[in-house]
Amino acid sequence: MTTSDNTTGPWDASGLHSVGRLPMRALRRTPDIELDGVWDFQLLPTPTAPLGLDWKKVQVPSLWTMREELAEGDVPHYTNVPMPFDEVPPQVPAHNPTGVYRRVIQLSPVAGHRTILHVGAASGLLRVVVNNRPIGNSSDSHLAAEFDITEAVVPGTNRIDLRVAKWSSASYLEDQDHWWQSGLTRPVFLCTVPDIALADVSAVADYDPETGLGNLQVNVFTAGLDHLYEVDWSVRIEVLGQSLTHPVSARLATRTLPKPSLDRSTRPEPQLPPDFMDLISINAAGAPVPPEFRAIPATMTKLPDPAAPAGCAAFTLGDLGVAPWSAETPHLEDLVVQLLAPDGSVADETRIRIGFRRVRVEGRDLLVNGKRILVQGVARHDVEPRTGRVMSRERHLAELSLLKRFNVNAIRSSHYPNDPQVLDLCDEIGFYVVDEADVEGHAFASTIADDPRYLSEIVERVSRMVLRDRNHPSVISWSLGNETGYGSAHDAAAGWLRRFDPTRPLHYEGAVSTDWHAGHAVSDLLCPMYPAFASLEGYSADPRADRPLITCEYAFSMGNGTGGLSDYWKLFESLPGLQGGFIWQFADHSLDRDGDGKLRYGGDFGDETHNGPMLANGVVFPDLTPKPALFEARGVFSPVRIVSDAAEALAGTLRIRNRQTFADLGAYTLELRVETPTGPTDAVAVPTPALAAGDEDTIEIPATLRKPLDAQSALALTLTVRTRHTALWADAGTEVAAEQVVLPYAPEPLPRTPARSAALPVDATGALRHPLLRRSPQLSLWRALTCHDKSFSLDNRFVRSGFFRLTPVDVEVKETGDGAVVTTRYAAAFGDEVVHRRTVTVLDDGDWVLAEQVSLPEDTQDGLRVGMEFELVDGFGDAGWTGLGPWENYPDRRASALLGAWNSPIEELAVPYILPQENGTRGEVTALRLTGPAGTVHTTHPTPLHMNVGRHSVDELETAEHWWELAPSEKTVVHLDIAHRGLGTAVLGPDTHPRHRLPGSEYAWEWRLTLKSAD
Repeated sequence: MTTSDNTTGPWDASGLHSVGRLPMRALRRTPDIELDGVWDFQLLPTPTAPLGLDWKKVQVPSLWTMREELAEGDVPHYTNVPMPFDEVPPQVPAHNPTGVYRRVIQLSPVAGHRTILHVGAASGLLRVVVNNRPIGNSSDSHLAAEFDITEAVVPGTNRIDLRVAKWSSASYLEDQDHWWQSGLTRPVFLCTVPDIALADVSAVADYDPETGLGNLQVNVFTAGLDHLYEVDWSVRIEVLGQSLTHPVSARLATRTLPKPSLDRSTRPEPQLPPDFMDLISINAAGAPVPPEFRAIPATMTKLPDPAAPAGCAAFTLGDLGVAPWSAETPHLEDLVVQLLAPDGSVADETRIRIGFRRVRVEGRDLLVNGKRILVQGVARHDVEPRTGRVMSRERHLAELSLLKRFNVNAIRSSHYPNDPQVLDLCDEIGFYVVDEADVEGHAFASTIADDPRYLSEIVERVSRMVLRDRNHPSVISWSLGNETGYGSAHDAAAGWLRRFDPTRPLHYEGAVSTDWHAGHAVSDLLCPMYPAFASLEGYSADPRADRPLITCEYAFSMGNGTGGLSDYWKLFESLPGLQGGFIWQFADHSLDRDGDGKLRYGGDFGDETHNGPMLANGVVFPDLTPKPALFEARGVFSPVRIVSDAAEALAGTLRIRNRQTFADLGAYTLELRVETPTGPTDAVAVPTPALAAGDEDTIEIPATLRKPLDAQSALALTLTVRTRHTALWADAGTEVAAEQVVLPYAPEPLPRTPARSAALPVDATGALRHPLLRRSPQLSLWRALTCHDKSFSLDNRFVRSGFFRLTPVDVEVKETGDGAVVTTRYAAAFGDEVVHRRTVTVLDDGDWVLAEQVSLPEDTQDGLRVGMEFELVDGFGDAGWTGLGPWENYPDRRASALLGAWNSPIEELAVPYILPQENGTRGEVTALRLTGPAGTVHTTHPTPLHMNVGRHSVDELETAEHWWELAPSEKTVVHLDIAHRGLGTAVLGPDTHPRHRLPGSEYAWEWRLTLKSAD
């Protein structure tokens, strides 16, 4: 094929104007010929480069950037804000890799039918060529493009070329915080439809919460009939046991003024009152009607109502007895739509699942079915570590099932429309969706929305999303896009959308980002990003506040983060005008392109410029393993909350509240158990009260639990919530929440009297000596910095302290009758003095009580940790502790952690954040036991400490750039901290609350260390 052959025909190189693409529709066709599978492939340097002779094999759908042998250096490229090239809109880079996908198929076209090519999504600018005949082109990397190829196909052998150019002028609208990738990402297929067929269906299923009845408006559009003045076709719908048939509307003759009569043979009789035409404008103006006009019939001056579109049929069904749809009760009904030929035969048919529900904004409340909901949401991107953006239904189901099991009830389709399968599952499983248009011009956000060259493309991206997704009950709001500033294109898109679909509120953060009281023209919701707690409190109390606040992004979850989630929810659940939001974000975007298990981030493929590990900001890892942050969300979002205290529990009762908005607790079973230092009691099932949404009730604690509950050693009473029935997203008996009442508990005081005379274990350096100790317990003030610790907004606060390096400058050891006092003076990295004084009481060989006193510089404003670090010899494999668990927790991310006795292999205590950093800490620990072939190490601390046990030192964690770079290790590094800083979300959002910071300069505590070698 020559260069000219590769560029002839309809072609818009900018990507801002589609050619030959069919209108978007909600109606979906079943494939007649599925084209997923093996295609021939070439990668060209530019869209106009000639094809070569060498073809490679590639799977469709797939991304060539995820196949090193195909990519020829065109690797995944991660940027957050900047474009990955230097050009400015609407310029297109000269180097523009273009993938050519070729498939030869056999067809037998049927007379009277159209052949439609469906390309589910192409990441880049798509051009379609069939049998050397140019068909058309399309941009918008996350919506399907369909083309009528009837005139190009022939009986027998046919060749389809799909050419995807990586860059176009439209690329500036797809500048999302994600990998830049290229290829075909969703299914490709052919379908055949009759020349006269269903074109689209719109179903508005409204639910009136006052009457409890539903209303259904169905508009059916046809193809091939709208040019006829007489139509004898009809449409039949079947829904809710009813069957209705309406004729398809015909084309109406264009109305115009009658021509004056030229007949003068007879005197014409008067037909019209004098000046009657004036009455049209008088009525329109609402002006008084003059007496002489009052006798004129209204029909003579009434302008005709807008006619129904030709080729359509409209159905209205009222006062329907229906069960409403909500995320808690996702009840769906089947709607069958049939196009009937004049002889009554079914010429075409489709089926749609609909849900009756009403979404309204009233004042400062977003209402679903008349009730104020709480949005327990996450922002979701398409990402899969091995395939990039190519997602299977199995992956979609796994994601949504996981989120449902963790009590998430809402998804923001950041920052583009998701695969239709996602919305189908959201309808069925039950999620509220903010459906977002594929519009993000982040790098040029200050200008692109006012650039007239981008006006039509922005509006079209919004409108095509709405046309495709309007029948989904899960979609409760339309988003005009993300981080594209605010310009005239948004006003245009919002104007169209408000007219076309008045049933859903609009969402757009760019219009409110600098003024929470602005942007009403395009956003019915106040949807800020990463708000400070004070800003939420201020908005709630502001008399100007007139919209519900639902954060479009908050609780930034990069690395070890999401600190303060429960603080957010204390505000969301208690202050007017606040209704939750969307955690940023669901899954880490790290890729495993090579299949070696080594997750990679920006820059790891040689991509420049890049934003490094910024994309590792999900509450699950790329393989969907939940991070501790998701367990925190699970508890905060629990459908059941304990609202009583320890005194009531000890008296034999537990009071709970149903946090749901619509459903009772019938979908769940409840269990109780008592946590003790030796482990939990057996769980006892308790009856689930018939508790309506929002109500409270009391549970009687079973007699079998009263005795262990009354014991002095009892730690907590745990209520476990499980699913009662098997559903698409969970088996019966799946745990979805665990709540606790913490009981008064006083650990035994440390002993003071030695059991027998023992050797002093302290050497001249002040170190404790024992065969199991590779490093003696020593002062530790530093943790491996988290992503948030390193945030620019914290202005190197922790490095400035110098606590990352402590150099002993003087050690004084004084023996006492039963031990020693060791005073160590350290110089921090920049010369500040830190003093650690330890009093050692020897109880027995390898059994010591250690009283610690730490004095930091008086001007210390903040820190990371204050505690002890020691290292054991090889040969320890398991840990058991009494404290918060079982998952990692920190002072500002432990609302969902449970107090109890826990056990874990030491390797599993670590959380393998893709960028190594502080991880694996557990709080409120009063006892720790480490065991293995080498022996046993036991610590007790009446004042609870923060515990961290792992295989790597702080220095090793800080040095490594990927978790997989950490060498396997048998050593055991132990941290026991009297104070440990919270996590916060300072990369984007507020730092940890001041109560979780370390401003003090004096610390004191005691603990017991007991070591026993196996031999």
